[in-house]
Amino acid sequence: MSLKRALNIADLRDLARQRLPRMVFDYIDGGAEDEITLNANRARLSQYRLRWNALVDVSTVDLSTSLMGTKTSLPFLISPTAASRLFHPREGERAVARAAQKAGMIYSISTIGSVSIEEIAKLSDGPKWFQVYVWRDKSLVEGILDRVRGAGFTGLILTVDVPVAGNRERDPRNDFTIPPRITPRTVTQMLTRPGYLWDVATTPTINPANFPDQRSRGGIIEFINSQFDTSVTWDYAKWLKEAWGGPLAIKGISHGRDAVRAIEAGADAVWVSNHGGRQLDTAPATIDTLDEVVQAVAGRAEVIFDGGVRRGSDIAKALTLGASGVAIGRAYLYGLAAAGEPGVEKAIDILRDELERTLRLMGCPQLNALDRRLLDLPAMH
Repeated sequence: MSLKRALNIADLRDLARQRLPRMVFDYIDGGAEDEITLNANRARLSQYRLRWNALVDVSTVDLSTSLMGTKTSLPFLISPTAASRLFHPREGERAVARAAQKAGMIYSISTIGSVSIEEIAKLSDGPKWFQVYVWRDKSLVEGILDRVRGAGFTGLILTVDVPVAGNRERDPRNDFTIPPRITPRTVTQMLTRPGYLWDVATTPTINPANFPDQRSRGGIIEFINSQFDTSVTWDYAKWLKEAWGGPLAIKGISHGRDAVRAIEAGADAVWVSNHGGRQLDTAPATIDTLDEVVQAVAGRAEVIFDGGVRRGSDIAKALTLGASGVAIGRAYLYGLAAAGEPGVEKAIDILRDELERTLRLMGCPQLNALDRRLLDLPAMH
């Protein structure tokens, strides 16, 4: 199947599987332990049912909105994902940033991206946010914040659901590391994908581009584990808000109590996420926790949602339930892996077209017409 004939995100996933060695595809596609949460994110979204308003003028549909003070043409945004050059060695984050700029949507880059803050700023003047973890070294964070401000990024994302890395069992089974190391298993897998192998062999090593002095100390995973601080509390979020001084989203919230704590710490957006099912397995699907968080926030902050989004109707469901915006991760990574920048553009186009069609079918020509009475919630198990 060609990119042109890809009709949905599932088709892009198939193309990504054909392009990537198994270990890299599994890194995108997999989750923690038995992958119960990974699968629940998709399954539960499919069980929410949409209704519609009849006889509404839907000749034009407006998908534009604003998130954390950033105007965007779409109510969904690019979620930060680490080391995107792993999935497309020649372009990685560059391809995603350019595609997001063309679409007029928010692009978020990970602290451990494989393209630097400054390079992203040079190639894209579109809306950009930056993601950080809870690092041990505050001076390192302060230095990063100075660079982010200087590069014109307008929003900061603090990810709080990774005190330690989740138990992602596909990775050790495949001998997977970042950057990939040579073992009989990884060599065998790479040889089955000669195009990818050539790209890796003829491009710079995939490393955390924002920390070039860390390259000699091991790969990205080792760097992350060495920097995580498992002892911090909500005081860190308060400190970060003060140090940053701009709009802040706190990502990785699973219940209403923490949503309130996030607001008290200064969050402008509460981000409902279970890290795509890659951290605590058997956690509930994010769509099942969204309503509780929206009710707890009670309009005092925006709410961003992610987890299992593969269709425009998934985005509509989250927005109808009260989300201010929806973040996509695997959906655009499949496109990136399949075909680089054109693949990311394809993923964005698919979701935009599906969302616009869904809103027409729901009789909701503007996002503010989405009413929770148009959504039937399934029974909780």
